[in-house]
Amino acid sequence: MYRTNTCGELKITNAGQDVILCGWIQKSRDLGGMTFVDLRDRYGITQLVFNMETNKELCEKARKLGREFVVQVKGKVRERSNKNFKMETGEIEIDVNELNILNRSEIPPFTIEEDTDGGEELRMKFRYLDLRRNTVKNNILLRHRVSQEVRKYMDSIGFVEVETPVLIKSTPEGARDFVVPSRMQPGTFYALPQSPQTLKQLLMVAGFDRYFQIVKCFRDEDLRADRQPEFSQIDCEMSFVERNDILETFEGLARFLFSQIKGTEFPEPFLRLPYHEAMEFYGSDKPDLRFGMKFTDLTGLAKGNGFAVFDTSEYIGGICAGNCSEYSRKQIDELTEFVKKPQIGAKGLIYIRCNSDGTFKSSIDKFYSPDELKKWTIVMNAAPGDLVLILAGGKKKTLTALSELRLEMGNRLGLRTKDKFVPLWVVDFPLLEWDEESKRFYAMHHPFTSPAPEDLELMESDPGKVRANAYDLVINGVEIGGGSIRIHDASVQKLMFKVLGFSDDEANEQFGFLLNAFKFGAPPHGGIAFGFDRWVAMFGGQDSIRDFIAFPKNNSGRDVMLDTPSQISNKQLDELQLILGNKK
Repeated sequence: MYRTNTCGELKITNAGQDVILCGWIQKSRDLGGMTFVDLRDRYGITQLVFNMETNKELCEKARKLGREFVVQVKGKVRERSNKNFKMETGEIEIDVNELNILNRSEIPPFTIEEDTDGGEELRMKFRYLDLRRNTVKNNILLRHRVSQEVRKYMDSIGFVEVETPVLIKSTPEGARDFVVPSRMQPGTFYALPQSPQTLKQLLMVAGFDRYFQIVKCFRDEDLRADRQPEFSQIDCEMSFVERNDILETFEGLARFLFSQIKGTEFPEPFLRLPYHEAMEFYGSDKPDLRFGMKFTDLTGLAKGNGFAVFDTSEYIGGICAGNCSEYSRKQIDELTEFVKKPQIGAKGLIYIRCNSDGTFKSSIDKFYSPDELKKWTIVMNAAPGDLVLILAGGKKKTLTALSELRLEMGNRLGLRTKDKFVPLWVVDFPLLEWDEESKRFYAMHHPFTSPAPEDLELMESDPGKVRANAYDLVINGVEIGGGSIRIHDASVQKLMFKVLGFSDDEANEQFGFLLNAFKFGAPPHGGIAFGFDRWVAMFGGQDSIRDFIAFPKNNSGRDVMLDTPSQISNKQLDELQLILGNKK
């Protein structure tokens, strides 16, 4: 055998044993007649000792070892004289009597240490080296652990893991598809699934009443920290359920994962917040509830005093940022510049400082008396020392800007700590959203989302007011998962397609396989899909999912390690009967 033990398991109780270890050279230190080498594998690091007096030839060989050489050593475990209790193996070392170089290494392009000198693009190019670093390695191990816990829980409550195809039919109602040309059927294309949505519904028709899989999904969209062109979902579906059954089942999964991975328990049921309240009080359908600063509508109080900014605004809203008695005018000016950024779009920021002596300092105190400002602060539950921040303008735009301001204040005041978790369900989303450019409704989730039963009668008369029987799990301002009760009644599905502007032929062209299946007895069903990468990143205390994926893409969607996407040969193009647009 190449090794008897790993580099992370030997303890003081192993002293005196003869062992064989294999791994990579982390670093070496020559100290006169002694050479110390740190040997690393994925389990840890063990210190090796070579003695010039007892074995000069072996010690000289050890001194020629370079970083990342792959070696095998044989020797005896002994107690270290200078113990390092920061290492799992810090009480022992190996007195080496045989050294075999299994493979040499070139000098790595960056140091393989916790604090590396390699930039992100360089580390992505040599990702297989970056994965040797403890930080990234542990992220991948965390990912493995979470996946095992998911499967453990889902199996325990009777779910069956079923794999669904990767080459499917394009249904371009959501994000942009990745498409794959077919050689055997020239001129036709597969699509890579954005989600196994229709396939899991077919599994419900087939009678697999509890399905799940941890599945790859693909979306050709612009990237950011929590998005990749290929990502993983915990995809789930259940039959003979109502919304409450889904929420209780998958709240159970969330509780189980938090308990197993983080040791965190939640004594109360997760809050269920209607979409319109989330927007009205937090300006977001994924509010971060680790801190307060709930919006207060000041429109009625603030209008009518001759302050043109307020008098011409559709909506005036504010947040109480809490005790900011030490907050300087310079910091308030910085906040003003923050909200005026183009991506936020506010025209300015109004503040009221509640002084400890009961007086007020405000940027609008020449328009409003102290008594009037006091009424505002009472409505906002502001106490002496608190800072009130106010924005005004069109309602939708102002709510969005106020949401960004709230999050910024949460960051500045240290209220968005990564060791605190506040989960909630956002429910009762709109079923449809109007697109002004195309003058038609689009499904806010997907065309198979069921309308709330009590709103069904509005589908033709006032579709914009119909609520979806849908739900999102939100944790710390991140949408971790979302789903809905599905349409299982053919007449309701046909009505949905009609409202979305599909003709019967168009509906059959895109979704005929599902509509045909529904003719053979579709059970009431619903489900949810969780962003698996987001779960893992949250448990790892990070915002970006990239370091929790073994081989991620960069912000341009490129794999710089494999140097792809790349061109293919003319022979391949000819076989596929494809002509590129830039070729004559």
